[in-house]
Amino acid sequence: MPDRRQLLGQSSEALAAAFLRLSGYRIVQLNYRTPLGEIDIIATEGKALVFVEVKARRSTRRGSPKAAVTPAKRRKISMVALTYLKSSGQADRSGRFDVVTIKYAAGAPPRIEIVKNAFELAYP
Repeated sequence: MPDRRQLLGQSSEALAAAFLRLSGYRIVQLNYRTPLGEIDIIATEGKALVFVEVKARRSTRRGSPKAAVTPAKRRKISMVALTYLKSSGQADRSGRFDVVTIKYAAGAPPRIEIVKNAFELAYP
């Protein structure tokens, strides 16, 4: 049974995917998992292949959602993205990394933001 944090993550990823669709993205895959880690959403926007990390916060007590995408997290996402490109036969294709941030506040609708090109490919 998922805990409260996991439920927030699952519902936030579903909300982010819906928001991305409304913003013109086409979802290719949700929750791409490898032994190295996971990419929340893989999508296309026009001709661009986009690897999307979703970060949600109920408060800013632990920092902003953008700040949660640390250098270590970027490296992990980069490694998983390279694995996806290789395993899907797209090793020669470039991709970009977007972050969707979601801020929840009591009594208000969630604030959603897409940060395009949030970071570059990061190597270990």
